[in-house]
Amino acid sequence: MSMPLNTYEDWRECIEVHCGIPLTPAFVRERLAELQDRGNPKTKEFRRLYGETHLERTIGWFEQAAKDAGAS
Repeated sequence: MSMPLNTYEDWRECIEVHCGIPLTPAFVRERLAELQDRGNPKTKEFRRLYGETHLERTIGWFEQAAKDAGAS
C-alpha cells in the first residue's frame, strides 16, 4: 500500500494502523536516535530513498510522537 505522508496524522496512522507498530516511548527513542545519526547505514539508506526533506520531516514527526508519548 502506498499512501502520501504529508502530515503528522497521516504518518501516525500509517505507522500504527497500517503497519501495526505501536509508537511506544522506547520505539520512538530508538528510531529518533537512529534517524538523527547521519552515519547510521539505515539513515543513509532512508535519505537516499526518500531525500533529505522527508528525512527531516520524519524526524520531526518522531519528535512530536515523543512529546505525545512522554518519551522526550
